[in-house]
Amino acid sequence: MQKHFLNIVLYQPEIPYNTGNIGRLCVGLNSKLHLIEPLGFKITDKMLKRAGLDYWKKLDCEIYPSLQAFFDKRKEINFYFASTKAEISFYKAEFKAGDYLIFGKETGGLPEEFHSAHKSRGLMIPMSDKIRSINLCNSVAVMMYEAYRQIYGVNDKI
Repeated sequence: MQKHFLNIVLYQPEIPYNTGNIGRLCVGLNSKLHLIEPLGFKITDKMLKRAGLDYWKKLDCEIYPSLQAFFDKRKEINFYFASTKAEISFYKAEFKAGDYLIFGKETGGLPEEFHSAHKSRGLMIPMSDKIRSINLCNSVAVMMYEAYRQIYGVNDKI
């Protein structure tokens, strides 16, 4: 497996438990976490570290002051973004090792102009109309494991 299986990008995450759990997931799947400011917590927040347990120190994490700064630094990347407004199921994406999966903040998602500019890169997670969305950490987990299944098949070892 290459250095980073996937790159997970969280746009302005607000809840430290979600980010901590996602960080732990990234360590478990050899993936890098990218955080777009402003964050709804301090990176030293004990809630964040509690959710990530002792894995946080093993996490490869980079922080950017804005979404524009992230894209300025990463010009030639293959990315998808998760959205309840997207029309394509994430099951139809063809994930590749090294892809970037972008997730919006818990209470508001990604900016509307981002959706408009990159509509063909948007992916939705199928769910009933009884809920607006699923938890951010759950969204990241199901998409990461689907990408893993597509790229590496059904393996018992990572």
